[in-house]
Amino acid sequence: MFDKPPIGPSTRLCMSLAARPGTFGSRFHNRLYELLGLDYVYKAFTTKDLPAAIGGVRALGIRGCAISMPFKEAVIPLLDHIEGSAAAIDSVNTIVNDDGWMTGYNTDYSAVLELLDRAEIAPSTPFLLAGSGGMAKAVVAALRNRGHRSGVIVARNGITGQALANLYGFAWAETSEGLTAPLIINATPVGMAGGAEAETLAFPPTAIEAAETVFDVVATPIETPLMQAAEKAGRKRISGADVAVLQALEQFVLYTGIHPSEEQVKDAATVARGG
Repeated sequence: MFDKPPIGPSTRLCMSLAARPGTFGSRFHNRLYELLGLDYVYKAFTTKDLPAAIGGVRALGIRGCAISMPFKEAVIPLLDHIEGSAAAIDSVNTIVNDDGWMTGYNTDYSAVLELLDRAEIAPSTPFLLAGSGGMAKAVVAALRNRGHRSGVIVARNGITGQALANLYGFAWAETSEGLTAPLIINATPVGMAGGAEAETLAFPPTAIEAAETVFDVVATPIETPLMQAAEKAGRKRISGADVAVLQALEQFVLYTGIHPSEEQVKDAATVARGG
């Protein structure tokens, strides 16, 4: 571990914007700054005025800004350039500020793609996905680009749900009642700590029992009601905490240009999870 410089005028600030700020990102990034002796600080924020908040990022020289629900799509017109997959799916979860030039990225997409590959989910596997927002777009794009062709997008909002399904050639349903698939994915805030549906199952028990793999993008808590039910049913699990680590690591590299060691990433992930 290197000596981290004391906070001063040269300290670089990175941040996040979310409707309900969590602690994972702040703990993860700040731990890596500590381990690597970097003159950076990371802080989570919320806002009711997104244009003003993004203007502050630009004007104050804030190096990087993570973007969470519900700002992933609304932030796009406020940026100067959109990279790669973020442009393809119209969803941004990361902003890099280069002397006032604001570039949007999507590290959710690459994290989801890597986790599906690690879990050895066959591209022929049909799926059932709940959600139609920015995170759902990242997951659906990853599935489509892996070769998945059979899937149902479940969304109470028929406009966004049908639009997402039509964009990638999948089916849409208003509810998951009566539906099953080998792979089920929650890409909604259902089960998130502090939310109105924190104790709610994202899928009916019948869908969990019928699944082979259960994937929940919610990172806090790690053991969401869906993850707990999947564990009880003996199903393979992919957690939102896994997504959070991979996407935050990519953000860290974008902000600092430094690639931490595997041991340092594991250390930061343990700290971020409260271990």
